[in-house]
Amino acid sequence: MSVSVSFQDLVLARLKAAPAVTAIVDDRIVDGNDDGLDFPNITFGASDFTPGDADCIRGREETLQIDCWTREGGKKWPCRKLVDAVKGALHDAEAELGSGALVLMRVGLVRVFSDPDNVTTHGVVQVTGVIEE
Repeated sequence: MSVSVSFQDLVLARLKAAPAVTAIVDDRIVDGNDDGLDFPNITFGASDFTPGDADCIRGREETLQIDCWTREGGKKWPCRKLVDAVKGALHDAEAELGSGALVLMRVGLVRVFSDPDNVTTHGVVQVTGVIEE
């Protein structure tokens, strides 16, 4: 299995297992297209990694964007509460990967803004895993 896929699977599993997250979005957490999903929901956005080899150990820093979508209550609720719940589920989490070894998982950015439709609020949470391949 790819290290990238393993990390994304881990993030998805942690979000689905976090009561603070599922209390807001229920089971509307998808790794794919959000067409037809009710609001609020969570989808996966862009991802990237940079090699981070050190002392003969192959490694990488893998970053995933988690997109949080709401349409009620403006930017204050529930989008800010949702991004806080996502951060709580992922930041400094310790877990096993199916491929590779997770050294550290950190949330490095949380952002909330209005989408151009002026109806949808979009929250972005970027989580980075330091991984030994």
